Amino acid sequence: MLLVIIIIPYVIACIYIYSQQKSLIYYPVKEWVTTPDREQLPYENVSLMTSDRVRLSAWYIPRAGSHKVILFAHGNAGNISHRLDSIRIFHELGFNVLIFDYRGYGKSAGQPSEVGTYRDIDAAWRYLTQTRKFTARQIVLFGRSLGGAVVVDLATRQTPAALIVESSFSSVRDMADQLFVWFPSRLLLRYHYRTVDKIAQINSPLLILHSPDDDIIPFEQGVALYNAAKQPKVFARLAGGHNEGFLLNRRAYKQQLKTFLGEIP
Repeated sequence: MLLVIIIIPYVIACIYIYSQQKSLIYYPVKEWVTTPDREQLPYENVSLMTSDRVRLSAWYIPRAGSHKVILFAHGNAGNISHRLDSIRIFHELGFNVLIFDYRGYGKSAGQPSEVGTYRDIDAAWRYLTQTRKFTARQIVLFGRSLGGAVVVDLATRQTPAALIVESSFSSVRDMADQLFVWFPSRLLLRYHYRTVDKIAQINSPLLILHSPDDDIIPFEQGVALYNAAKQPKVFARLAGGHNEGFLLNRRAYKQQLKTFLGEIP
């Protein structure tokens, strides 16, 4: 009887983990909280079409005189309107910026999925190279948290000028091992984002930023990504938690980006 009392809740918990993975990974917000023009940044609303015919919402923030662009993949919560601080930093560093919402986020159609996020950033890359006529050597990929996994996947298929991965995880498997210690998480996974396996395939210069104080994604996972990557690569420590590390010491953070980006041909 005691065994049954233990097993039934355990099985129910396993079923929950398996069935609710989507809601555990993606936290989309539909409504915008602001727009770049309210922050004195001119911008264009952009509509992207994915290969499976899902229409995405994006912003293109131009920087006068710049011939380089940041392709920005954000984290798993909110939408593009929550990233104005980062957009401004890249704008101040002299870059055009294209930031897009994954399917199901903001004003983008559809529902988020792992394959979907890869198709979404493919659509953003096509827009920059085909519509805006940027060459691959003029595009820098930037991904924060979940976005790090998304830009790494793209960089296995394209060769951008450089890649910046901030506060990202090595894989969903590794995150599950951290969060669900008493469960057979590897058998239950329907999402993978095997970033640590993919990052070894990248040939572009790479900057990885992570905070030892990250309260969501362990610092060790950022180190694992760095160790798995090829040269040239740089590792920079942030300060503070997962969501505010880049803001706590904005000057030092911006200087780290400036130094790295300034060494790109």
